Amino acid sequence: MSILADIPFSLLELAPMREDSTVSETLQDSLRYAQYAERRDVKRFWLAEHHNMPGIICSATSILIGYIAGGTERIRVGAGGIMLPNHPPLVVAEQFGTLASLYPGRIDLGLGRAPGSDPVTSLAFNRDNQRAEHFPDEVRELQSLLGPHELRHHSNGKAVRAIPGEDTNVPIWLLGSSLFSAQLAAERGLPYVFAGHFAPRFLSEALALYRRKFTPSAVLDKPYVMVGLPLVAAPTDAEAEHLSTTSKQRILALIRGQEMWLKPPIDSMNGLWSEQEKNYVDSFLSLSICGGPVTIKHQLEMFVEQFGVDELMFTNDLYDSEHRLRALDILMSVKQ
Repeated sequence: MSILADIPFSLLELAPMREDSTVSETLQDSLRYAQYAERRDVKRFWLAEHHNMPGIICSATSILIGYIAGGTERIRVGAGGIMLPNHPPLVVAEQFGTLASLYPGRIDLGLGRAPGSDPVTSLAFNRDNQRAEHFPDEVRELQSLLGPHELRHHSNGKAVRAIPGEDTNVPIWLLGSSLFSAQLAAERGLPYVFAGHFAPRFLSEALALYRRKFTPSAVLDKPYVMVGLPLVAAPTDAEAEHLSTTSKQRILALIRGQEMWLKPPIDSMNGLWSEQEKNYVDSFLSLSICGGPVTIKHQLEMFVEQFGVDELMFTNDLYDSEHRLRALDILMSVKQ
């Protein structure tokens, strides 16, 4: 039996949009994708918060989580993640407390300390550009608001409570692409997700730090690691390489500050990028799982053996929605 058989597979959704599509069509496609994932026994379907990025339609993350959870029955749905510097902890607690009450036992709350946007957009959310420095305190506040009721006093003496929210104990995960969140997750005894799908550089150091410093908590008695990976799966290696040009064009647009619409795959990237840009895109996608079934199975088995992860979460941003579903079939087949 494959080493992958006991590793849960999950999905991270960016609600990718084609330029010839609409927001409504894009979100309906995300729901169909989640429903298909549920039928294939995918464990989680998370949505990532991004802002001011044409081509990525998941800015109202908590609303989309409700939309996906309402259209599915069993799959866990959550945020991968909520960018906490953009939101007061009380608002996040109320939103996710409501979601957890509507869909009990199915809601996850992943938290990040990045803005999920450019600096100008970040300032539009919050005039305090030091909010990220308060991330550890705000995580603690959020844990308190979602936990058992304790008397919390505002400056006017009135207790501040998340209604709904308190006593829901929505599972909190810390997300990161550097060592900061790995250290904090270890100190708080929380599960940790490394964003290998876009920032692979510190993967080894972050996982080692998290495991070495982990302190058991009321929610977790031993480290739990999930890693995000880009996925491009197709019947053959050659087709997968062709389809991967959609992601490469998108990352190229990102580094150039251009709009990030999903673009059709092309025969070659030659002539579209400079050598420096090619190196950047290749680095960005260096953990990409790309190929036909045999290749993907081998790549994933090697990754799990090397890093000993507890769960894997995949981005699957192909141009054709039917190709996304086919890729999911191929991915789930390698667990056998």
